[in-house]
Amino acid sequence: MIASLTGQIRSRDAEGIVLDVGGVGYRVVMPARSLTRLNGAGEVFVHTYMHVREDVMCLYGFVETGERDFFELLKGVSGVGPKVAISVLSAYGPADLRRAVINKDVALFQSISGIGKKTAERLVLELTDKVGDIGAGGESGKGGDVLAAGNGSRQLAREALVSLGYNFVEAEAALAGADPDTDAEALVRQALKKMGKPR
Repeated sequence: MIASLTGQIRSRDAEGIVLDVGGVGYRVVMPARSLTRLNGAGEVFVHTYMHVREDVMCLYGFVETGERDFFELLKGVSGVGPKVAISVLSAYGPADLRRAVINKDVALFQSISGIGKKTAERLVLELTDKVGDIGAGGESGKGGDVLAAGNGSRQLAREALVSLGYNFVEAEAALAGADPDTDAEALVRQALKKMGKPR
């Protein structure tokens, strides 16, 4: 199994890169978020997951181990294959996805292209007992409670923005990077200021 690669990017497109490793070109499919982080890079290191089936063999690449770990979790959900898992990680990072699962935020998963209500509900249901097994914020106890409380404010703020006429994607973009400990009212004010045109 190929767990990682280091090499020069020879070409790229919307779905991934061709990485030259010692004269051999490896096609590596990556989430859009990871691809963006490789802009302008020369020699790069990527964590990889090799997906092998009877009729296909494909390498998936990630900038961080947390992305690869969450990819494997997503792929383990009933009816979710590698392509859907990559789409999910293209839209949101592992920390945002973990918070969504903890808070049963089905709407966040529904906002991702190709994810319907049933799949979103299944993702939340099947990942609930698994997200604590990987990465930061997965520990039980006080840390998890703080994480859940913070994301509750974000959900309320998002709902408020949607009620003001913004769509889900606009609301999420405006709330990106906000301090999770901020209360909902302050988050709404910050988001409206960021968008610069309250409705």
